[in-house]
Amino acid sequence: MDIKYNVSKYKDSKIQEIKDSISVEEPLEMRLRFKKSDKWETQNISITMRTPNNDQDLIRGFLFNEGIIENLDEIDSLEQKGDDVGDYNLKNVIEATINNTKNLDIGKLKRNFLTNSSCGICGKTSLDSIEVLKKEKLDLSFPLIKEEIIMKAPKLLINKQSEFAKTGGIHASALISDNGDVISTREDVGRHNALDKLIGHTLNNKTIDPKKQFIACSGRLNFELVQKGLMANIGLMAGVGAPTSLAIDLAKRYNMTLLGFVKENSFNIYSNIDRVIINT
Repeated sequence: MDIKYNVSKYKDSKIQEIKDSISVEEPLEMRLRFKKSDKWETQNISITMRTPNNDQDLIRGFLFNEGIIENLDEIDSLEQKGDDVGDYNLKNVIEATINNTKNLDIGKLKRNFLTNSSCGICGKTSLDSIEVLKKEKLDLSFPLIKEEIIMKAPKLLINKQSEFAKTGGIHASALISDNGDVISTREDVGRHNALDKLIGHTLNNKTIDPKKQFIACSGRLNFELVQKGLMANIGLMAGVGAPTSLAIDLAKRYNMTLLGFVKENSFNIYSNIDRVIINT
């Protein structure tokens, strides 16, 4: 979703007035509805800045990646709520009703889950959250990805970014097969939102297969993106930019292959090289 703005563009020592496409950023309040002692309760779980669209995929992925649900069958319904507000007449509230409270920690839910479009882990203790969410290390035997497929990933990613082509100001995550087919792509102003949308969508459509697929992300790979990949049992993640130190440490701890600075003719391998098939 984008909107046109009047912009002064400087190029070749000249100023040109143009209309530029700018990615829309709007808040989304995510609520959880559940039964406690035979009574229905509703709890706010997150306020995040997002690109309006695919809100249902966003909350599906959020609930799964935060360990609130273990599979999508635990969601009974998803409902967009509230009045049409703002310049774009959007409903900026979404409510998920779940039927299993086994993994529900009310104390944690009552914390202020305030995130923004670039950092979805703000206000959380990184090591505490991952120790709770991920129990087992990944199987190192899959996926096995050829070097040429990895180096094609940035081009495959950008070719599927409809919003980026118009605005130049949006992130994306793509699920790519071991033969270079793009299974699905999702975009958002926030890296973590794009990945939540991707995982939520592919879980819902049953198109995710960690044995034969990997995830490519625009921008840098941080701790939270690696955590989300681990929750979906993704064995290899590739980023166009640099990973952070926490992302590398986490990938090493749980046997994820982490790649950065992926270009047409090169990439860096930060952990578990065995998943990368190098032609010799």
